[in-house]
Amino acid sequence: MKASELRNKSVEELKSELSGLQREQFNLRFQLKTGSLQKTDDVRKVRRDIARVNTIISEKLRAESAK
Repeated sequence: MKASELRNKSVEELKSELSGLQREQFNLRFQLKTGSLQKTDDVRKVRRDIARVNTIISEKLRAESAK
């Protein structure tokens, strides 16, 4: 997921995207602990996507409060 794609979304859409990513992160961690996860790099990718979404949400909220 690219930051440019996320910047085109509203804060509400980003929050729903964030909750989906958090659910996915939970499922991946569960699979990792049970040993059924094949692509372990997915955990890292989801964690970085969560950070990216959180960053863009905070940027948008900061820009709104500055107005």
